[in-house]
Amino acid sequence: MTIKEFTKAADVYESDQAGIYEICKDDYPYIAAELDKEEYHDLLDCGCGTGPMISLLHKMDSKKHYTGLDITPRMIEVAKAKNLSGVDWVVGDCEDLPFEENSFDVIICSNSFHHYPNPQNFFYSVKRVLRPNGRLILQDYTAPSIVLWFMNHTEMPISNLFGHGDVKAYSLNEIKAFCEKAGLSIDNLEACKKFRMHLVARK
Repeated sequence: MTIKEFTKAADVYESDQAGIYEICKDDYPYIAAELDKEEYHDLLDCGCGTGPMISLLHKMDSKKHYTGLDITPRMIEVAKAKNLSGVDWVVGDCEDLPFEENSFDVIICSNSFHHYPNPQNFFYSVKRVLRPNGRLILQDYTAPSIVLWFMNHTEMPISNLFGHGDVKAYSLNEIKAFCEKAGLSIDNLEACKKFRMHLVARK
């Protein structure tokens, strides 16, 4: 369902007709500010879509090596058409990252995690492909418990009926448990404005 949804969205994903996908732009300042705190060279964007975040980062520093991963082939096709030097675009599954161990200094994931049916596998994969002391920077939905229940039991099931591949939004405690089980230490985990969650975890 997610692939079908984002195949349709790919050609408008970064346009003025992006609709609900406009919310992704709210995550970029958080991620950029976190990236500024430490030097890095190799960055992976999980659920990169058509690559808007990588495009911004590439514009700021084209000497770094960026990799965008998305499960939707059409998203990657649109991203590749940007012809950004030093950027690799890969079709693949964020729950089973198709990369060698210790490949990246930073992994970012913005507004993609709630589409993953097996979220713990994502954290296991992140732990494997991050270099020692490497960071995961993740932005997604969260909310107080009552609102979160409504999102998961009413809003998302309704959105599924209209072709959206949403699976689940998580509490901060659930995210903490995912990290702990995968062996990642948490630098920062907080609820932000507009029902957003900000995580920085480290290998």
